[in-house]
Amino acid sequence: MSRYEEFMGRVRGSRTIGAPPPLSRWAWAADGLLALSLAVATVVGNLNRSYVELRPDLIGTKLPVPGRLPDPPALPDFPGGPRPVPAVEHVLPPVEVWEMAAAVLTALPLVLRRRFPLAVYWMVTVAAVVLHLGDAADDATRITFAAGLVAAYSAAMYSPHRKSVLASLLAGALLYAVFPLVPKVDSDLVPVLVLLPLALASHGVHLWRQRERVLREEQEAALRRAVEAERSRIARELHDVVTHNVSMMTIQAGAARTVLATSPELAREAMLAVEAAGRTAMSELRHVMGLLTMAADGPDPAADVALAPQPGLGRLTELTDRVRSSGVPVEVAVRGVPVELPAGVDLAAYRVVQEALTNAVKHADGARVSVTVEYGADRLRVEVSDTGGRRRRTSEPGGGHGLLGLRERLAVYGGTLDAGSRPHGGYRVRAVIPWEVP
Repeated sequence: MSRYEEFMGRVRGSRTIGAPPPLSRWAWAADGLLALSLAVATVVGNLNRSYVELRPDLIGTKLPVPGRLPDPPALPDFPGGPRPVPAVEHVLPPVEVWEMAAAVLTALPLVLRRRFPLAVYWMVTVAAVVLHLGDAADDATRITFAAGLVAAYSAAMYSPHRKSVLASLLAGALLYAVFPLVPKVDSDLVPVLVLLPLALASHGVHLWRQRERVLREEQEAALRRAVEAERSRIARELHDVVTHNVSMMTIQAGAARTVLATSPELAREAMLAVEAAGRTAMSELRHVMGLLTMAADGPDPAADVALAPQPGLGRLTELTDRVRSSGVPVEVAVRGVPVELPAGVDLAAYRVVQEALTNAVKHADGARVSVTVEYGADRLRVEVSDTGGRRRRTSEPGGGHGLLGLRERLAVYGGTLDAGSRPHGGYRVRAVIPWEVP
């Protein structure tokens, strides 16, 4: 991470709870109507270039005052009645084009206040400052102040950058204090100015709770999906570890039972193969269970287990030798220049060969199996095919789950799996795996 990215991360701060939900058409229409109404009101208010100011300090003054309106007709004297208050009329210079543009920009950006709240807040604030650099009418000042309140509320509620929002609101309050951006408030408007922030705060709390509830539901759904995905991953890993070795043990045990009476030596070799397959299965099971329990709290059940590295194509010879020991001929061909593969790709390729060999042993008696590993420029191709056998059983419980698990495993790395019967008999499993995740 560069220094600029680190600096921007500190300025933006942590994100709010949850992201705002997608805007509906009604929300877009409401924001557009609000922005248009305030923009038109600001322009119309700024076109009123004359206004009357009451001057109580001029009561009793006999000197002519420029712009002073003529005194009203004398009223009958009432005991203790108030005296008329003089009024002075002010006329502002004609409106400039840039003032009209600034007046429009003080409110029109509010149409995007929920999508880009912080940017809209600064556009509205800067436009209000620019407008008041000239001669802004009091009516326009009132409208721009209201637009500024809406922009500040939107920034506080919808912006995900909390620190930036806080700094922006403080800077905006300073600008409103330095420039004459706060209108003069009549006593009749005080209740409105008190109730309006309360209403906005109440709506903000309601919106905050709504977004928090949506976020909590999304987190629960994501947790359920993660648990299901992890459960499927563990099931695939256990299937790949157990099925192959148990199949080898079953074949060897059957062969030992067949030749036990006639060829004790062959039966002994078969039982040794069963023992070796069992040890391999136990070793891989300990590896899987160790990975599952090594982060658990309390005593680690796998603390005393020497965890071996995950298998890969480097152990392909060992895998095919176990299959040959069960009586299935296996030919291996490696094409291209072998390279060091990513751990996940290497394991996935190994599982493809393991699953295909297991299926050949279980469902293709007497078949010959060929394994081809081809290293391409940017992808790895693994193909396992057999010549077919005397029988192929496809109705066993759990059939097909291994290939489905392989497809899911390869999809993580952008790979594909093609499995099906060959035109001239037999079965073929072909996998293509890119070296890098797309």
